Amino acid sequence: MVKRIFAVLGDYYHQKDLAIQSLEKAREQLKAEVDFEVEITYLSVNNIVSRLKEQPDLVILFAENRLNPEDQDMKTWMTANDATKIDTYVRNGGSWLAWHSGLASYENIKPYITMLKGYFLNHPDEHQLVTYKLGQDTLFVGEQFEFLDEHYFVEVEEDQTNVFLRSDSVDGTSIAGWYHEYGPGKVLCLTPAHREESLMHDQFVSVFTQSIKWCLD
Repeated sequence: MVKRIFAVLGDYYHQKDLAIQSLEKAREQLKAEVDFEVEITYLSVNNIVSRLKEQPDLVILFAENRLNPEDQDMKTWMTANDATKIDTYVRNGGSWLAWHSGLASYENIKPYITMLKGYFLNHPDEHQLVTYKLGQDTLFVGEQFEFLDEHYFVEVEEDQTNVFLRSDSVDGTSIAGWYHEYGPGKVLCLTPAHREESLMHDQFVSVFTQSIKWCLD
């Protein structure tokens, strides 16, 4: 059996190649834990919505909504209509993993953040040492880990989802990972990571792998 992942990775501030390396490392780890093959198709924000009709088993989004964040005339890619189609895809049994920048700059896209049960607020200008701690959720296990990271602060409807990861730095504390079923579908949100060292960090990749596994089970 083959499980199909559509992955949209990279944006103005986040390197596609590094995200691919992190995802491929997670795929290698996943091979030893599941009895199915994982096929990954890499797409862009320009064609992901039109490809949802193919009903992939999972979509991973690691790209913010802003296409040109440094320009005065700033453009975004996701419309409310796009978000409604994404919502329909998940309600029809698909899985959606919003990873790091896949949470960013979507706060005004109501159907999307309603599905996610949360959204990105801000992060400090400076990268800091961030500690990530797994909770008591039996689906996600492992030791706490830390690395220099872009510490994401998020708004989450905690009573409507399952929080499994929290973050802490000199700048404060935040939720860093949460998941829930959405109709027959599944949604998982994960805020780390930004830098090469953190994207390839063994303990982060373990959490990332467990996240993908839950989405595909």
